[in-house]
Formats: sequence, C-alpha cells, structure tokens
Amino acid sequence: MKNTTNFEKHTNQNPISKFFLENFSKVLIESIQPLKPQSILDVGAGEGFVLEKLRKNKIGKKLEGIEYMDEAIALGKKTNPLVKIRKGDIYKLPYKDNAFELIICTEVMEHLEDPKAALAELKRVTSKHIILSVPNEPLFTIQRFLRGKNMMKLGDHPEHIQHWNSGTFRAFVADQLTIKEVKTPLPWTMVIAKK
Repeated sequence: MKNTTNFEKHTNQNPISKFFLENFSKVLIESIQPLKPQSILDVGAGEGFVLEKLRKNKIGKKLEGIEYMDEAIALGKKTNPLVKIRKGDIYKLPYKDNAFELIICTEVMEHLEDPKAALAELKRVTSKHIILSVPNEPLFTIQRFLRGKNMMKLGDHPEHIQHWNSGTFRAFVADQLTIKEVKTPLPWTMVIAKK
C-alpha cells in the first residue's frame, strides 16, 4: 500500500516538521475546546490523525470523517482504527443540512478546483462552526524551500492549486461565513468561523 503525502507529513520524524505539526495540532485543539461541539465532521480527514487527537482529548461525542482517497481510508483503518472515516466528496457531502455542530477542514482547500463551492457545502452541513486551515503563503513555500523540498519549483507544493495568505484567505471565508478568529500557527492560516 502506497503512503499518501498526508500520511508522510503526520509520520515524518524530522524535528522541524514535527515541531510545526505539533504546534498546529495544539492550536487546533485549543480552538475547538471552547466551542464545546458534541458532533464533529472532519472533511478531508485523510488517515484520521485529527479525529484521533480529538478522540484522545475527549472532544465531541460524535466524530466522523469524510475522505475521497481510497488509499488514505485504507491507511486510516490500520493507523487509527478507532475513528470513523467514510468515502465522500466535499462538493456533495452525504449529510442533511445542519448535521454537525462543527466542521473541520484542514489542509484541503488549497487542493480544490472550486473552493467557493466546497465552502458553501461545508456551510450547509454545519449548524454552528467551521474551522478551516490552509498554507500561509508565501511563508509555507519559503519554509519548504529552506528544508530542501521541491527545489525545482522553489518549494511550491506540487498538489497545491490555490494560494492564499492570511488576509486573502480571511476575505475568502468572510464572503460566506462570519469570522470569529484568525490564527497563524506557522506556516499555516487557521480561520474559526460561524454560520
């Protein structure tokens, strides 16, 4: 079974990569706790690493994940067997309106052809809050370059087709949702918004 780039990111033993990811996870958990959500959907759940952190921190009673990549779902069943991840499409989520109190969508929007349509679908399925994160450009690309990643493209991630900085991503989200807070755990932008 081939590893996904997300799996490699979460299992990377490089101390700098681990530091960034652990800091991101800490900021994410601290952002979720005061919302006190009972039901959480992680859209683009990958192998379930975020859901597993929520489960271990006893956040939420109903935790589910949606993922479109079969490889990620299969890896998730082996790596994080206690979390529920099902196959799905961000543009057509298999849930009724207002089905979850909190939607998490981390490191997904930068991969999408139509992030505006995806955001509208996330908004439909949440009853209260959405937490989104994307790479904070150009910081994300610069730190990749400095770590020797994708040198031929000056650090640009080959799977990213959307590029936002904190200000442009905030404006993108504010077009459909009410922004509660924006955080910048290096090298990402995280937006906590309400419906």
